[in-house]
Amino acid sequence: MAMARRSASHLLSSFRPFSLLLQPLADAPSPAAAAAAASARRAMSSASALRARGDDKELARWRESMDRMRNIGISAHIDSGKTTLTERVLYYTGRIHEIHEVRGRDGVGAKMDSMDLEREKGITIQSAATYCTWNGYQINIIDTPGHVDFTVEVERALRVLDGAILVLCSVGGVQSQSITVDRQMKRYEIPRVAFINKLDRMGADPWKVLNQARAKLRHQSAAVQVPIGLEEEFEGLVDLVELKALKFEGGSGQEVVTSDVPSNMQDFVMDKRRELIEVVSEVDDQLAEAFLNDEPITANELKAAIRRATVARKFIPVYMGSAFKNKGVQPLLNGVLDYLPCPLEVENFALDQNKSEEKVSLSGTPAGPLVALAFKLEEGRFGQLTYLRIYEGVIRKGDFIQNVNTGKKIKVPRLVRMHSNEMEDIQEAHAGQIVAVFGVDCSSGDTFTDGSVKYTMTSMHVAEPVMSLAVNPISKDSGGQVTHLLF
Repeated sequence: MAMARRSASHLLSSFRPFSLLLQPLADAPSPAAAAAAASARRAMSSASALRARGDDKELARWRESMDRMRNIGISAHIDSGKTTLTERVLYYTGRIHEIHEVRGRDGVGAKMDSMDLEREKGITIQSAATYCTWNGYQINIIDTPGHVDFTVEVERALRVLDGAILVLCSVGGVQSQSITVDRQMKRYEIPRVAFINKLDRMGADPWKVLNQARAKLRHQSAAVQVPIGLEEEFEGLVDLVELKALKFEGGSGQEVVTSDVPSNMQDFVMDKRRELIEVVSEVDDQLAEAFLNDEPITANELKAAIRRATVARKFIPVYMGSAFKNKGVQPLLNGVLDYLPCPLEVENFALDQNKSEEKVSLSGTPAGPLVALAFKLEEGRFGQLTYLRIYEGVIRKGDFIQNVNTGKKIKVPRLVRMHSNEMEDIQEAHAGQIVAVFGVDCSSGDTFTDGSVKYTMTSMHVAEPVMSLAVNPISKDSGGQVTHLLF
C-alpha cells in the first residue's frame, strides 16, 4: 500500500513550527492543506486537553522537546563514507570520545558497525540507531547499509524518518545505489540535504557530482558551500549563506575557525551565491519577489527560504567536505537543524480499522492516543528487541499496549534508547521519538496503540525478489521467531 505522508510546508514561514501549527488555516484549502488542517485541529485539541487539566508546564515541555528534535537517516552508495560521517557526528556531539575507522584496523572499528562481520568487511550490513545532542537539539540517527543486498534495511529506516542526508562521493559521483536510495527517499517523501564527501581524494570534483544529481536524480539543488581547494589542497569551506570561510583545526578538526572569504575567491563565491538564490527563487515565492525586485537578500532571509523549500521537498541544499579528514561535518550538523523538519512539521497518516481503513491525520503530539509502529526486529541475548517509532502519544515502562494487528494486549517490561548495540533504559518516550522494547511479541510492521483507537500504520515497501529461497527452521520451537523476523 502506498505511503501517504505529506509535509505541512505551508506552515513553515518561521522557525516556530508548533506555534504556526496552531494558527487558523486559509479557506478553500488544497488537499495538502486540508490534511494539515486536520492535523492542526488534533494538535490543538490535544493542547487544549492538557491546558484543561492545568498541565501548562507539561505542554510547554513537550512542545519545546519536539521543536528541538530531528529524526534523520544517513544513506548512500556503498563506500561513499556514510558510516565514517556518522562516526564523526558522534564524536563532535560528544556521544563517543575517540574516532575509530570503519575497517577496525585498531581492533575497535566504527561505533555503528557493531557486528564482527561488518568490521571485518568494512561495510554496513544492518541499519543501526543512535542519538546525540547538537546545539541543544536531539538528533535521532539511523545509519543504513549502502550495498544493494541489504537495501531492505534502508527501506525500513526511511519508512519512519522525517529527514535524511544523502551522501555522494566527490570522485564516484552519483552511482547505482545512489539512485536507489534517492528513489526510496522520494517514495517516503523525505526532505533531505546532500553531502558531497571525500573532497580530499584525487579526482574530486564536487561540481561534476552536483550536475549529475540534477541530471540523474532530477534534483532541484544548489551548493550552500564551496570548497577552499581540492584534493591534497583541500583546506576548508566557504558558507554561501553567511559568506564566511570555515577552517577545521585541532587534532580531529573539532575547532571551527571562521574568517572572511579569501580575496582570490570573492568573484567565484558571489557567482555561486547568486546561483543558490536563483535556484531557491524558482521554488519559493517570497525569495523570488525579493530577487526579482533586485532587493538585497540577508543571510536570515536566504536561510528561511531554503528551509521552506527543503521541508516542502522542492529543494535540496548541497553541503561539502571530507568526513575522513574531519572537515565539513559540523556545518552539516547545523544544516540538519536549520533545514530538516521536526516531527510536528511532517504529516503522518494512520488507517482507522473501525471505519473501513479511512485515513486519519495524526497530530504528532504526546497528548494524543498512543500510535507506534514496529519497524525493525532483532534477536538479542535478552530476546526479541523491537524498534518503535512513536507517532502520537506516550509509551511508558509497565504500560499495557495493544497490538492492533493481532488484538493482543502486552505489558512493556523494558523500554530503551539505542546507541548502536548499547542500550539506555528509560521510563517513558513520547511522540516523535525512536525507542526499542524487549519482551513484546510482534511482527515487523505491526502497529501498537493504548487501546483507545484502532489505527494501523501502512507498512514499508518491499521490492519483488530477484530470486527466491526457502528457509526451514531447525525445530518447531524456532519457527515462530523466523516468521517474525522475515518479510
